[in-house]
Amino acid sequence: MTTIDFTPLFRSAIGFDRLATALESAYRSEAGGYPPYNIEITGEDKYRISMAVAGFAEKDLNLHVKESILTVSGAHKDEEKEKGQRFLYRGIATRNFERQFQLADYVKVVDARIEDGLLHIDLVREIPEAMKPRTIQIRTDGGSLLEGKAEKAA
Repeated sequence: MTTIDFTPLFRSAIGFDRLATALESAYRSEAGGYPPYNIEITGEDKYRISMAVAGFAEKDLNLHVKESILTVSGAHKDEEKEKGQRFLYRGIATRNFERQFQLADYVKVVDARIEDGLLHIDLVREIPEAMKPRTIQIRTDGGSLLEGKAEKAA
């Protein structure tokens, strides 16, 4: 397996060290896995992660967010596995899992629910007013606006 060296990105981009770390971790992570999931856009700045968690109850699942990483894990309790059941064929997966999602800046989890064997996690991106784009007026040395000076000359 070849590796990609992101070191030049770290030293030439100021303030983007988190971007380079995200790229590096995305490159190293493997695709696929268990359980399968979908990520959908449900509106402007609204998203939903849907994971197939058939066989898991609400008490078996755990969601937590730490440093912009959403971790979803599922674990069956040992006493539930030891019911003395005998299977002729076992096709329903009952293995434990942990899946992580890197959340972008200002994205937060607003809701999580189980419905028809799917775990739905609703996310929303709320950009603070101070971070939204705004128009800056340009002034000349005399303190007047360039727009105003151009109108007077016309």
